[in-house]
Amino acid sequence: MGHVFDFRDATHYNEWFLKRRNRFAADLESRLMLGMLDPVAGESVLDIGCGTGASIEPLLERGLDVTGIDPSPYMLDILAQNQGERVSLYRGYAEDLPFDDNSFNHACLFTTLEFVDDPFKALEEAFRVAKDRVFIGFLNRYALTGIGRRVKGIFTPTIYNRATFFSVWEIKSMVRKLMGPVPVCWRTVCQFPGPWAGWMKNIEGSQLVQRFPFGTFAGIVVTLVPRFRTRPLAIRYQPKNVRGVAAGAAGCSGMAPSRGFGNTPR
Repeated sequence: MGHVFDFRDATHYNEWFLKRRNRFAADLESRLMLGMLDPVAGESVLDIGCGTGASIEPLLERGLDVTGIDPSPYMLDILAQNQGERVSLYRGYAEDLPFDDNSFNHACLFTTLEFVDDPFKALEEAFRVAKDRVFIGFLNRYALTGIGRRVKGIFTPTIYNRATFFSVWEIKSMVRKLMGPVPVCWRTVCQFPGPWAGWMKNIEGSQLVQRFPFGTFAGIVVTLVPRFRTRPLAIRYQPKNVRGVAAGAAGCSGMAPSRGFGNTPR
């Protein structure tokens, strides 16, 4: 089940995104998600662990049919107040999604794996319900900010004490075990901790910079390849009754009979 955000956690989480200094980082993360997922207006997407809707708003702005699911009723309440009827909301867990196979074009896990009990099962479920692409956004284990958060958690209780940090290579390894050699692409943003300026957006938007594996937020997009299950079928065949000589023998009917010993002249 993992960590379920209570009322206090949900309130602090929502307040964090409302602060101006955090909006720049949130915008970079959303841009990375949309750029890698590359959805088309009208397609459906499932936001797994949608929280208060920080990752849902840019999806709605792209014109997508968005469904959100989260185990915290407090998170869902805030999201419902902010987005109203624009989103279909469900309460549930990433490891046990209440949807049929291939129900959505895409699925997103936006800082969700950090707080689930079984990340492997959560990924498996995301791959099951999506049919085109899955975006996995997570807090990078090897980022300077991530290291600082873990050190701070030693001395001060924070929500990050309940989080599991991953690296790009760990997520890719899980994807390969589940899906085999499917196309996988990764990027990172928020490379430079500290105060943000407008010119930083151009640097952070560079694909070359995003290939550095030390950004605070990492994104992986998995392109799903259809897999077909086959089974042998018995072929029922009833041979026709053949009358007369075989075709091969009939083809030799014009040939003269060979002379046997009885025809040998004396």
